[in-house]
Amino acid sequence: MSVEAEKTEAKGGMRDTVRVIIHALILALIVRVFLFQPFNIPSGSMIPTLLIGDYLFVSKYSYGYSRYSFPFGLNLFSGRVWATDPERGDVVVFKLPRENETDYIKRVIGLPGDEIQMINGVLHINGQAVPKEKVDDYVVKEPSGRERHMARFRETLPNGVSYPVLDLVQSSFGDNTEVYRVPEDHFFMMGDNRDNSTDSRFLSEVGFVPFENLVGKAQVIFFSIDERSSFWEFWKWPTSVRWSRMFDVVN
Repeated sequence: MSVEAEKTEAKGGMRDTVRVIIHALILALIVRVFLFQPFNIPSGSMIPTLLIGDYLFVSKYSYGYSRYSFPFGLNLFSGRVWATDPERGDVVVFKLPRENETDYIKRVIGLPGDEIQMINGVLHINGQAVPKEKVDDYVVKEPSGRERHMARFRETLPNGVSYPVLDLVQSSFGDNTEVYRVPEDHFFMMGDNRDNSTDSRFLSEVGFVPFENLVGKAQVIFFSIDERSSFWEFWKWPTSVRWSRMFDVVN
């Protein structure tokens, strides 16, 4: 083979490599924008369902698409297209309504037209108490080695969706509230860690969440690492990765 032919073959191989990389990047962008977005849990507001250090996939298609489905919130259109309403009990990522930039993750508790109230730590929907049964204690081991016990309950919503909640403090501010009337095209969100969640109970902080602000539905945990470690510290993975949480479905 001549030198010229070798150069031509090398250039062709480089072009093929660049083409494959470009195609892979385009495919990844399509998946990221229209299908699944990775999301990590930075706070304890959804404990015990989701832990700090959980990494999960959020399905973008579950509720249709709005401007907040796209990177940087590009204002391509208003409202939602191919919209499907969330169901009560869904765990949802949404843009914080007061500034439309920060991602929050909470559980859908109230639908449009609902009346929501907390009375002595018990959730009420449209005047009816939601069943709340004591299960056991949720145990957290602190860095000092001391164990902290927190009461864990199980709530069951009117549509049958059941999930665990924590009650850290008796008669906290969020345990007794006014009646919240959910406006049209809005939803009432709450964290499962009831005494450590800034959610729709706090109107000036979160309040009612517009349908347009929903980003997607939490689906599956694909990675989980102890909150005292970082994702990039791979040499700690054997002891810091929560292997038992890998590929858990979010309910």
